[in-house]
Amino acid sequence: MKIRNVHERSMIGSAEVAAELLDGLSGPNDRLWPRDQWPPMKLDAPLGVGSDGGHGPVRYRVSEYVAGRRVSFRFIDSGMTAGMHGGHYFEVTPDRERIVIRHVLEADCSFSTWLRWAVMIRPLHDALLEDALDGAERALNPAFSGTTPWSPWVRFLRFLIRRKNPGMPRDA
Repeated sequence: MKIRNVHERSMIGSAEVAAELLDGLSGPNDRLWPRDQWPPMKLDAPLGVGSDGGHGPVRYRVSEYVAGRRVSFRFIDSGMTAGMHGGHYFEVTPDRERIVIRHVLEADCSFSTWLRWAVMIRPLHDALLEDALDGAERALNPAFSGTTPWSPWVRFLRFLIRRKNPGMPRDA
């Protein structure tokens, strides 16, 4: 089965700031990843091709890095990504006076892995990505104060996960 999941947002802001957000992924001053609400993205080396890491039980390796424009990750067959053959990427694209930040996840998997994705992983993934895009929009446009609400299902899944992992960040 195939999985394709896209999150993108067109924002007012500076291409330079958007590039800095992308280039800061997993670093000490990461302002794109919503680590105040989700497990932080951690890599075993600075952001670059070959760096291994992930966030929480999701494991991946950097497969492509074009500074300020795009970073791609290939899933490692372990943890929550076991059985998912593919990857995900972030890209920053200037579009006239706006910036588009996009995240795309694509994978092939068995039906049982797809079911795990549909019921548990996708709702959490979608909430995390919308939190990341909210943060990016705040960084690009300080007047932006919006937040994307979590669904009751996401809140319930986070409650279950926190019971097993008390160190997980609480609901915002």
